[in-house]
Amino acid sequence: MNDLTIEEFNQRLQQWQGEDIRIQKHELRDEDTITMNLDHISYETHTRRLDDYTPMHALYLHGQGQTETDAQSAQPLPSAYYEIPLEDSTRYQYLNDRFTLETSRGTYTIEKE
Repeated sequence: MNDLTIEEFNQRLQQWQGEDIRIQKHELRDEDTITMNLDHISYETHTRRLDDYTPMHALYLHGQGQTETDAQSAQPLPSAYYEIPLEDSTRYQYLNDRFTLETSRGTYTIEKE
């Protein structure tokens, strides 16, 4: 796997706009799979956090999508984006058309459908 800087990660991910993607989240005992058509990407920094649960930085993947449920069915995303919390120590990797983001909370993979 190739380690990336946030800038390299952003450059490569920006090229996926308009593509159908799959996001897999593995956080503690919580696993989610989201599919979406990636419209655009944005970032946000939260300077006024009320608690440690609110991430300092966040990646927003905008687009229409759905989350897969345990019953092999899908529900629409509650909003027109999917948020991935980022940290200063987040590790960005890329291999075989798949991004992996590792944080202290968990691991996220992003790949084309």
